[in-house]
Amino acid sequence: MTSPTTALILIVEDEERLATLVSDYLRAADFRVKHLRDGATAVQWVRDEQPDLILLDLMLPGKDGLTICKEVRTESQVPIIMTTARIEEIDRLLGLELGADDYVCKPYSPRELVARVKAVLRRTLRGPEGQDPGPLTLLADRLRVRSGSREIELTAVEFALLETLHESPGRIFSRDRLMDRIYRDHRVVSDRTIDSHVKKLRRKLSELLPDQELIHSVYGVGYRYDASSSEDEAD
Repeated sequence: MTSPTTALILIVEDEERLATLVSDYLRAADFRVKHLRDGATAVQWVRDEQPDLILLDLMLPGKDGLTICKEVRTESQVPIIMTTARIEEIDRLLGLELGADDYVCKPYSPRELVARVKAVLRRTLRGPEGQDPGPLTLLADRLRVRSGSREIELTAVEFALLETLHESPGRIFSRDRLMDRIYRDHRVVSDRTIDSHVKKLRRKLSELLPDQELIHSVYGVGYRYDASSSEDEAD
């Protein structure tokens, strides 16, 4: 298994100065780095070289980042962090729904970007079999969640919400995607309904783990489950 400090990072970025800066920071953190200036050859390069993570700009000559992300996902689960100067919610949501693991809006701090790379790699390199299940055990047959010797009961909607987030720690789910997973009958509800369920779920989880925030807001996008981080991006 590749360790984080030997991981190969592919940067697909047409801004030369930015790519050079990010490359320098990644190399200083002991990563190996490859930079491509356009999107035309990116998918084939990924296929041939199998990088451990891709930093993928949204707007690229030759082939745009969303197209690259979609094509890569048809044959690889390599982690993808999308970078973009376009902050419109539809672009970010579309990138995430196509399978991106995270996104960063420009201008960004290279140090923050390196930290996000390390965080995504930690989640990925653990793999499904070695993944830390975190502090919670979900009991689907009883709609209950356990931590240590304590249990709490959830509603069916709360349990479905927690189960969706818990199954993919670190992944950002849009409100629309959460509604699709929770309301299988496709009833028409406000996207803020999810916010209400999250608020109630957080309050119940705080009874089990009063000093730990498990469900994190991601501004303008949705929510993610992360038992390893106490940070929360206000929504």
